[in-house]
Amino acid sequence: MNVPKIPVAPGETLRAALAGLLDGLPAKQAAQAVERLIANYRGSTPTDAPILRDRADVAAYAAYRMPATFEAVRSALGALADAAPGWAPGSHVDVGGGTGAATWAVSATWDGERPVTVLDWAEPALALGRELAAANPWLKATEWQRSRIGSALSIESTDLVTVSYVLKELTRDDRRSVVDAAASAARAVVIVEPGTPDGYARVIEARDRLIAAGFRVAAPCPHSSACPIVPGEDWCHFSARVSRSSLHRQVKGGSLPYEDEKFSYVAAVRFDADPVPERIVRKPQIRKGQVLLDLCAPDERLHRETVTKRHGPLYRAARDAQWGDAWPPPHQESAES
Repeated sequence: MNVPKIPVAPGETLRAALAGLLDGLPAKQAAQAVERLIANYRGSTPTDAPILRDRADVAAYAAYRMPATFEAVRSALGALADAAPGWAPGSHVDVGGGTGAATWAVSATWDGERPVTVLDWAEPALALGRELAAANPWLKATEWQRSRIGSALSIESTDLVTVSYVLKELTRDDRRSVVDAAASAARAVVIVEPGTPDGYARVIEARDRLIAAGFRVAAPCPHSSACPIVPGEDWCHFSARVSRSSLHRQVKGGSLPYEDEKFSYVAAVRFDADPVPERIVRKPQIRKGQVLLDLCAPDERLHRETVTKRHGPLYRAARDAQWGDAWPPPHQESAES
């Protein structure tokens, strides 16, 4: 595969590299591979049975899923960077990283080259990840290691561990082992899962284990106390916009040039961080003369704040606010102050 080597942002470089993955693979075959793999991922997956079996599988699924994984992880990492603006990882281990979407997200969040190791059990995914990484000068020295992701996982000491879209594939005991291994090895751990009730439940379980191991939550929560959401009644998740490729449109139908990836996450650290005052946990509702914001507060409560025109600059900020943003914006007081 000829991987484009163009001096642009990591996200654009990744999209350019992915565009060449399906050269020579009939569009119908690629779409069928993606549909089969999606069905497998939604089913019950034993930890000792890699789903991505060969290069055709990996190429189709990477072209389909890497952009969404990249955007979701980059969003979570961005929240961590905002909470700890003076910190940047000197090293990174991506657990269950497959073709390396999270490594691209790290390079899009913090400039420069750093030691990076990707651990995964699917050799075809690692091979393609290595191939793609050749397009990113900050990832050229990445080590791609085959490893079981479960109770036997061993992680060398590192600044940052990412675990994205992995826990769903594991048994409950293996999930706990992976989180504990990450906690033992890293100064910062970022875990991302699908933005579903089950994905949120796995994130909350991981969050609890990280806190028990001595971590503090940097994002998305404004605190490290218990989540105020009642299990079974709601779930915490966010959204990242993803440009849709022709393969996306062929598999999912529709004509929009984008889709929104829903995800749940936690970023936890062993160093000082400054979580947001409050977090917008639902899409803001813009009405005539007012904006309704659903917020998670540091006192372990969820509440709704109404920002009206009489709040002046704060109202203008509320109209521009996005789901997942910090509230209030820096240097502005809340409407309830």
